Amino acid sequence: MNKKVVEVVEDEISKSQIKRDADALKLIGRELVALNKKQLAQIPASETLFHAISVAHKISGKNEAVRRQIQYIGKILRTEDISIIQTALDKLNNKHQQLTHATQHLELLRDQLIEFGDSKIDPLLEEYPQLDRQKLRQFVRQANKEKKLEKPAKAAKDLFIYLKPVCL
Repeated sequence: MNKKVVEVVEDEISKSQIKRDADALKLIGRELVALNKKQLAQIPASETLFHAISVAHKISGKNEAVRRQIQYIGKILRTEDISIIQTALDKLNNKHQQLTHATQHLELLRDQLIEFGDSKIDPLLEEYPQLDRQKLRQFVRQANKEKKLEKPAKAAKDLFIYLKPVCL
């Protein structure tokens, strides 16, 4: 009755976990290959990785070759700092969402300016001193006048356009 005692080392990583990690790196590699050159310039990575990505861009119509290249990119990613790369990818993916949020904030600011007038203009000028008080007051008066006469909101749109480059 000899029984073998198997000791389990807790620090040891299972083969399944290694494969899951490699698959996660390949997914990040696919995301990197899908980016254009302008977006890639925003990713902090090594020249080796950028070279491998440029080779993947050149491969077209050969599914097996692209798969192997992405596998190679995943291998290179093992030596890279993945957290920094993932953060940069998340920023690129959330650009649209951030822009939508900023636009909604700007619309709310415009509506408050039109509704409250001078009481909102003063704090806005403290935050953005490059804005012109006279121009803001003119847009607000015109927007209120259009609102009262039930005309199209041309001045409100003009106010939004005036605020957009400064406040976004």
